[in-house]
Amino acid sequence: MAEEEETINPDETASLDDFKKAYGENFSDTIDIDTWRVGENLAELYPLIESEILSSKKDELKHHKTLRDDIFVRIKEKARVPHAGLHSDIDIDIIQKIHRGFLFNGAVTACGSVSAVYNSVPISITQIGVCLVTYQGQHGSYSHRLFRRDLRYKSDDPIKEALNLIEKRQSSSDKSGMSTLAIRGIKTYAECAILLDKSESNWLLGAGSPTPYEMMTGFWASRPEMKDKSIALMQKMILSHQRFVYVQNSSRNQLLWTFGNALNPYEFLVIDTMEDNLTQMVELGGTRGEFRQSYEKFAKEVGAKIAYGVYRVSQYSQPQIFYCHVDHVQTAALIAMADGALQLHKGSPMLLDLADNLCQTAFGKNDFVASIDQAHAKADVNLRGNNNI
Repeated sequence: MAEEEETINPDETASLDDFKKAYGENFSDTIDIDTWRVGENLAELYPLIESEILSSKKDELKHHKTLRDDIFVRIKEKARVPHAGLHSDIDIDIIQKIHRGFLFNGAVTACGSVSAVYNSVPISITQIGVCLVTYQGQHGSYSHRLFRRDLRYKSDDPIKEALNLIEKRQSSSDKSGMSTLAIRGIKTYAECAILLDKSESNWLLGAGSPTPYEMMTGFWASRPEMKDKSIALMQKMILSHQRFVYVQNSSRNQLLWTFGNALNPYEFLVIDTMEDNLTQMVELGGTRGEFRQSYEKFAKEVGAKIAYGVYRVSQYSQPQIFYCHVDHVQTAALIAMADGALQLHKGSPMLLDLADNLCQTAFGKNDFVASIDQAHAKADVNLRGNNNI
């Protein structure tokens, strides 16, 4: 299975022995340019790659046996969540029952979102769109647009206004209007709020985590009103609604990716609650004082009610991480797996992809930018015809 290309970020604290163990050669040989090839002979390259991949697969299979026979057993014994451990007794009949009883009858609503930013000197426009969808059809599209204008003449001294604008833009570190983290925070909050308030389904399906980083730290969590709203919204989803499942690609977590690769098709592993993970997120998140105390309390109370694990539906697909309420672990995992089984090459829930595709169609950047360019052109024509400007 082909993996996405990613940048290698070596651990600066790793020793040279660790480097040799991981890469099979001395670091001194790596930086010795006399050992580098001149050009590339593909006829020699392909057998080398095949040999390395075959060896790595053999080592991985040996490692998988250790994980399944030893580590997964320990997880079951030590975890603080119901149904912890490996679940391997899932057959196609169970998947079909989930399809008929939850997915295809509209009992599960998925949420997708998209954001787009248009920057120009006179104005910056941010558009955020959120869509709900079930397998019985679309259940609503919602959007919001933010218009930022640095120059708004409010006084009788236009020269002063202009000088203030120049100084502001010269010293500002925010070159693109609203920060990326702020946009993500608004979009993530809107996803959860719309899922809870606008969906009529019993089960809610989201991408990522029910306690997203954007709502726990940084820009979003450093303002009292935002902190209170984000905590209240997450509590409503987790403690009150409870019937939710969030799915995330396992490549975002190397440990869970390792566990997931040891799973056979149609298996899932329940690992633990999110209490320790959320506590660590708060500790590293940079909040202080009352803000930190609020999130520490939230992490302890709510984190213990969130279970997480990993599942796999095909030997050709990546494992997927899932999050759910501790009282609904098995149903949540089966819903995520059954939906992922509809696209075995990916393993991620197809309903989430449908929601994202709907958002791209309704609120995609190309149409968004084209409409703004048209408005710019029309404004230029109107201004040229107005002698007072």
